[in-house]
Amino acid sequence: MPNPTDKLVVLITKGIDSELSSVAFTIANGGITAGLKVSVFLTSTAIDLVRKGGQCMTHVPPLDALATLIEDFQRRGGTIWACPPCVKARGYEEQDLIDGVVIVGASAMHAEIKEGAATLSF
Repeated sequence: MPNPTDKLVVLITKGIDSELSSVAFTIANGGITAGLKVSVFLTSTAIDLVRKGGQCMTHVPPLDALATLIEDFQRRGGTIWACPPCVKARGYEEQDLIDGVVIVGASAMHAEIKEGAATLSF
């Protein structure tokens, strides 16, 4: 188990229409590079970031394309959680989301915070 100071939770509320979604995943990837165990919790319009095809709709130069940022994040061990009511509100189901996304309530994020995770919000 990582040290509590080795954890980071990134809360993202911005969707495909905001450059902040790309910034958030760039910082999340940086956290992994720095040796942190990073989890991302998506709420509100951020759910569209992991809808199949949704992540292909955003590219904010000079940052990498959002699809690449998310793919790298997952490949390097990052965890992506999606808020169940937010998924449902958009009419999505698990099969509508990219592989590896876990639909789970905020309790998963709270557990990481209780164990000492740092938090960032976008």
